[in-house]
Amino acid sequence: MSKPQIDAQAGPAPEGLVVADLVVGDGAEATADSVVDVHYVGVDFETGEEFDSSWDRGDSITFPLSRLIAGWQQGIPGMRVGGRRQLTCPPELAYGPAGAGHFLSGRTLVFVIDLLGVE
Repeated sequence: MSKPQIDAQAGPAPEGLVVADLVVGDGAEATADSVVDVHYVGVDFETGEEFDSSWDRGDSITFPLSRLIAGWQQGIPGMRVGGRRQLTCPPELAYGPAGAGHFLSGRTLVFVIDLLGVE
């Protein structure tokens, strides 16, 4: 797969996590206690402005799912290797409400995640 493009989203930001499978994988399934290897792109819901991309660094990243933002902890389990999933995360499931100390606090974020491996 190649780097996905994510446009600004239409309508109001969702109040809860929105999970959409863009490609359904057929490999091993991620669970809440998995270590996952992913490629991802993250954009601001309202502006469509990209704030992070493993694709741009040229390497996927591997980490325990339990150490990620709540939106990823809730949105990746059940995904299978080879899949591509879009997660729309409200601030409470991303970096917290406005003023929480992270430059993305208070923002609804959209991620497209490619699951490359599961341990």
